[in-house]
Amino acid sequence: MSAESAGPGSAPLCPEHGQALSWFCCSERRPVCAACAGLGGRCRGHRIRRAEERAEELRNKIVDQCERLQFHSASIARYVAEVLPGKNQRAVSTASAARELVIQRLGVVRSLCESEEQRLLEQVHGEEERAHQSILTQRVHWTEALQKLNAIRTSLVGMLTHLDDLQLIQKEQEIFERTEEAEGILDPQESDKLNFNEKCIRSPLLTQLWVTAVLGSLSGTEDVRIDERTVSPFLQLSDDRRTLTFNAKKSKACADAPERFDHWPNALAATSFQAGLHTWMVNVQNSCAYKVGVALGQLPRKGSGSDSRLGHNTFSWVFSRYDQEFRFSHDGQHEALGLLRCPTQLGVLLDLQAQELLFYEPASGTVLHAHHVPFSGPLFPVFAVADQTISIIR
Repeated sequence: MSAESAGPGSAPLCPEHGQALSWFCCSERRPVCAACAGLGGRCRGHRIRRAEERAEELRNKIVDQCERLQFHSASIARYVAEVLPGKNQRAVSTASAARELVIQRLGVVRSLCESEEQRLLEQVHGEEERAHQSILTQRVHWTEALQKLNAIRTSLVGMLTHLDDLQLIQKEQEIFERTEEAEGILDPQESDKLNFNEKCIRSPLLTQLWVTAVLGSLSGTEDVRIDERTVSPFLQLSDDRRTLTFNAKKSKACADAPERFDHWPNALAATSFQAGLHTWMVNVQNSCAYKVGVALGQLPRKGSGSDSRLGHNTFSWVFSRYDQEFRFSHDGQHEALGLLRCPTQLGVLLDLQAQELLFYEPASGTVLHAHHVPFSGPLFPVFAVADQTISIIR
């Protein structure tokens, strides 16, 4: 009887020999008959076991697997019944504590901001009142001076008009005294006392909070790139025009041009800013000698004098590093900056509405220096490097 002709209730037979499948070939991993497992069978030389032994082995494996599944199920059930509720409770508790901490800390910040706001507004009001009183005092003083000058002039005109020669000679001393009195009234002079002092709103706290808020609200930094026409022959510019590398040997490949710095290792950006709020960042971790800042387009490019040296003229404002010394420089005035560590990145924040230039550390948002000055024209990001490499970060 063939395997195909076996009845529905009968055991399957070997399709090749028509015998019962009472053996198991471990090599081919299938049941075989005695003829297949014999010397002339197809499974000769294979590892052969009795079918019932293999079945018993599988039954034992199933039993073991069922036990493991039972243990696994019990573990999951305990996790669901015991661990997750505890986790949920702790999450609720931790979230509540976190919420309270946020409210508490922002409450402290809000209170501090409100106090600082009140303090600064009081200073603004006080400065406004002081300037107003100074102007009123000056108005009264110069109104009296005008009245006195008019009276003297009227008196002198009257003498000139109504007195004869003898009477005029007799009035010589009075004329001298009136003239001397008039000459004693000097012309008005410009005085800072009459101007509102904007320094009254200088506040490290306000500056730091403002920088943090601005950096958090800006979508990204400016796409600043170097103008290759300005690059010093002591510098090498990368293909993407964002990296400057110092080379002590002057390059002969750079063609001389009116825009190019020919002595100092400087370079200007291709883009200038004349309104709004702008920020860009520079990777400075590989350099111990660099300058980063802004400059007017009129910055001279030629020669070894201070006119084209960044920070030594009226055209440039820069943050600089030389070894462990950090400074802010403008017009030959150098302000030492006591930094506790060397920044790996340097950020520049230019607020042209407020006429303010800030340098900050991007990682912490810490303001390293702030400078307030009326700028007289569009400003270009400017760079100098005299040691290794600096790169504009995008």
